[in-house]
Amino acid sequence: MRILIIALSGIGDALMFSPALSILRKNLPEAEIDLLCMIKGVKEIYELNSKVNRVIHFNFLKEGFLKSLFFVLKLRRKYDVTFNVYPANRKEYNIIACLIGAKKRFAVRYLRKDISNLGFLNDQTITENDSLHSVQENLALVKKFLNLPSIEEEKMEIFFNPAHDNYAERFLLQTLTSKLETQNTKLIVGFHAGCATLKNHIKRRWEPEKFAQLGLLLKQKYNAQILLFGGPDEYELNARINSLMYNSAIEVKTNTLIETAAIMKQCNLFITNDSALMHIASALGLKVIALFGPTNTNYVHPWQTEHVIVKTNLDCQPCFYYSPKPLTCTRSDLQFKCIKDLSVEMVMKAVEKLEFGS
Repeated sequence: MRILIIALSGIGDALMFSPALSILRKNLPEAEIDLLCMIKGVKEIYELNSKVNRVIHFNFLKEGFLKSLFFVLKLRRKYDVTFNVYPANRKEYNIIACLIGAKKRFAVRYLRKDISNLGFLNDQTITENDSLHSVQENLALVKKFLNLPSIEEEKMEIFFNPAHDNYAERFLLQTLTSKLETQNTKLIVGFHAGCATLKNHIKRRWEPEKFAQLGLLLKQKYNAQILLFGGPDEYELNARINSLMYNSAIEVKTNTLIETAAIMKQCNLFITNDSALMHIASALGLKVIALFGPTNTNYVHPWQTEHVIVKTNLDCQPCFYYSPKPLTCTRSDLQFKCIKDLSVEMVMKAVEKLEFGS
């Protein structure tokens, strides 16, 4: 049997399919399971996962329509089953699955805009449930395919090779150890102040000034060492936060997402916006404090790791559900009040609760 996992959305979305992948491999040890992605970070995560036979990476956005069409047609009729990773509520993803032409095409039937996004092109569907986590939606797809009476909710997985572990060890020795000894601290706190920017999702970010205030408080109260994580497009953001912290934090810059994840393993606590690094922190089993604004936390809260969600619980929350439409706010008093009203004090209380049990 040949199975193709179509993971064309974000890094976090793709990672949240890893428990379903584990179930597939356990039940179909001889199957050929490939994964199609277009984001480099997804490729990095899955090319080290032995449960995948092959990772197929193609940047549809960069290559354009004709090259993308020819590429997809090369995959036509090569697979018995395809899975559209949840969430994938875009007509382009459904068209790609249809063109690949597997005998069975599994996907979620969305409660919103399913018809306009051509969800009917998939012939094996389950109905979206707003109370379920994205991991659970993916597991439900696999459960339907395998016709299982029940299914185990496993953890997300990230794999490393020795070179990545050595890279993190060198970072620890060269960049971090001396500072920890100088400060006489063992508390290492990772920050991720960024998140995706497409479709106006930059509005999900907590203000950098508040991250800086939080970092200074953590250093003052707990003598913590702060590590600032993020991709190249977030280096400027991290530099700004560090300058507001009198350059007392460490800006983590790596060549790959897996190298970033390897360094993240050194953290005792990870404080983050709703982002791909939040899901990576969860997969690593870190203690996570997740800052949420408009997103439905049922979908994407940190999965199977010790965590605290910090949010304002406004009457209008959540307002963002998976959709191709850009993120918007209908409030007249303060746009994106849900994230802007999160205070440093609220996050400090979460730190005390999670790290110190108070």
